[in-house]
Amino acid sequence: MSSYVFITGGVVSSLGKGITSACLGAILEARGLTISMIKLDPYINVDPGTMSPFQHGEVFVTHDGTETDLDLGHYERFVRTAKGGRHSNYTTGRIYESVIAKERRGDYLGATVQVIPHITNEIKESIHKGAGDADICLVEIGGTVGDIESLPFLEAIRQMGVELGHDRVVYVHLTLVPYIPTSSEIKTKPTQHSVKELRSIGIQPDILVCRSEKPLPSDERKKIALFTNVPEKAVISAYDADDLYKIPAMMHDQGLDGIVARQLGLDLPEADLSEWDAVVEAKQNPTAEVDVAMVGKYMDLKDSYISLVEALQHGGIHTRTKVNIHFIESTDIEKEGTAVLEHLDGIVVPGGFGDRGIEGKIQAVRFARENDIPYLGICLGMQVAVIEAARNMAGLEGAMSTEFDPDTPHPVVGLITEWQDASGVTEERSEASEMGGTMRLGGQDVSLVEGSLAARSYGTTEIVERHRHRYEVNNNYRDRLSAAGLVFSGLSVDDLVEMVEIEDHPFFLASQFHPEFTSNPRDGHPLFKSYIAAVREHMEGELPEAAQG
Repeated sequence: MSSYVFITGGVVSSLGKGITSACLGAILEARGLTISMIKLDPYINVDPGTMSPFQHGEVFVTHDGTETDLDLGHYERFVRTAKGGRHSNYTTGRIYESVIAKERRGDYLGATVQVIPHITNEIKESIHKGAGDADICLVEIGGTVGDIESLPFLEAIRQMGVELGHDRVVYVHLTLVPYIPTSSEIKTKPTQHSVKELRSIGIQPDILVCRSEKPLPSDERKKIALFTNVPEKAVISAYDADDLYKIPAMMHDQGLDGIVARQLGLDLPEADLSEWDAVVEAKQNPTAEVDVAMVGKYMDLKDSYISLVEALQHGGIHTRTKVNIHFIESTDIEKEGTAVLEHLDGIVVPGGFGDRGIEGKIQAVRFARENDIPYLGICLGMQVAVIEAARNMAGLEGAMSTEFDPDTPHPVVGLITEWQDASGVTEERSEASEMGGTMRLGGQDVSLVEGSLAARSYGTTEIVERHRHRYEVNNNYRDRLSAAGLVFSGLSVDDLVEMVEIEDHPFFLASQFHPEFTSNPRDGHPLFKSYIAAVREHMEGELPEAAQG
């Protein structure tokens, strides 16, 4: 049977519960355990699929096509055994939707349906499903203690502690220890109040993870332990790190995994963090440096593209290259032209929805193609590459996607009306379909053309990658685009365009799928390794011969 570690947060949101959960999972996995991970989100949306990236950051997609919170991306990047799916992310909306459906069917036999026990029972049942057969299930509760929205989740995990016993449940509470520069003091009072709030609903934390700018001094740790009834050795200092991938070792050095193992009665081998040490060493000792432009429309919130940013960094780790990402608003290119792209070594256009900034992205593609700058397009980044090729290589004036111009004379990209999902079932959609959960989602088989840049990058002609889109390249234009020089190097089992590229270019490749969702720092991803290697080669080739020497 699985044991459970519940991670809650206090004082303010965005302290790093997701990173804390992922790093704890990584250390426990390094000690030989299998890990499952769940995120419980208090918001009422059924899933984050229809939420603006400005509201909630990127939407992460699991292999089975579930649209989830971005923290599941952290989990998969840090923990190999924590493969997310439909039982890995539950929202208040999804819990209530399930309970109401049961009530409508008569499953409650006429009972008055209430938060306790019906909602809390549904939450507990969902947690058990998500745990599967893993040794330990880590469960992160979104929001902060004291929020009215998160109370049912907190009550459910309180009940699980009573039902399973203290030897199968551990409570970890993440809180803030701010530094006040005007008085040069570290303040523990927010942590004291946060724990008091948590204890008022019946949960005594076993471990406190204290976020601070600098390592927590011994006196403050003792004070926190005294006021919160937590052993001093279980007050963990989570100070700011200059590298995300140093955090597993930071937490291991303070004994976080040991405390969890002892409470759960587990006799485990020492943690083998050699792979993480190798990642940190490679990242800190690059042999070259490149500057890559990311041209998108959600640049004010970097979490909108967090998986893609990390995947580019992973490509840098595995090629010993420092990757400097320059975030460029595509609307700025529309206003000011492509001068901002000059002197950059590579251009990436990520996914997105809506017509704002589309022409700027198309200009960025043309700049990369005509100036031999390595280009990587992801999802919408592939569609704008097709539009640019249609206009400027095939002479199809006014070519566009019907998503942005329903009356375009050349709809080279249009709504997918029919496709096969990962299990071979045919899905159908129309303009009238609901937005939530109606896209082509999850892992799909892709066949690559032998000898193409795509096949050389992956080292194979058969791959599986995750999708999240509802528009596709119009197959009626493929022959004309091919004749103009656009190579269709990847196709789905039902003949949808998956990858395009251009020959006689340092690197011009774009995918309809999202390869960033399967990249992680220890293994990297073949497409991003290939791209960063090409950017680096292109950059070094532009140097004067004496500088190269």
